[in-house]
Amino acid sequence: MARILYIHPDNPQARLVKQATDAIRSGGLIVYPTDSGYAIGWAMDNTQALKTVAKIRHIDKLHFYSIICENISQISEFALVDNIAFRIIKSHTPGAYTFILPATRRIPKKLQHQHRRSIGVRLPDHKVVSELVKELGEPFMSSSLELHNAEVDELDSSEINDQIGHALDFIIDAGYTPTEPSTVVELLDDGPRVVREGKGVVDFV
Repeated sequence: MARILYIHPDNPQARLVKQATDAIRSGGLIVYPTDSGYAIGWAMDNTQALKTVAKIRHIDKLHFYSIICENISQISEFALVDNIAFRIIKSHTPGAYTFILPATRRIPKKLQHQHRRSIGVRLPDHKVVSELVKELGEPFMSSSLELHNAEVDELDSSEINDQIGHALDFIIDAGYTPTEPSTVVELLDDGPRVVREGKGVVDFV
């Protein structure tokens, strides 16, 4: 079973945040809260995690995942951000949006959307997430958590541990975590296109 870390949502305890990021660096998986529900996080170079996450979520191992970044400057290291994309991201983050951008060479091909060589990026509006990526010093991979035969909007850390704790190192519990999917926006050659309308308000197309 995973260890549950009870972290304050507004003032995250540094020692607990470090435990979670140390697990990521060591090749482990964590579950953590975001502004759009629980998610699974792992290191970008952890290719084995792709298979584990696919089993947890009952999805194909080539599923499209996202990276969690600290700021737009860090995004630009891993994705191509033109002027239009920059303005949209800057005015809507941190927030419940996933932006799909052209990937740079720093993104391993296994993590890119194979047809368009793109990557999803997120800057969630959650203090715990910002402290995690800051402590890690680089982006980490992320997948929204959807458990088989579970009511997503009622998930808590104990239920997550009961179902998938065997595959995790830590589960971060920062209190009530409402679940509503992020809004997914493509920022590729043909300009902004809303792929999925979710929690993030669409006011730019």
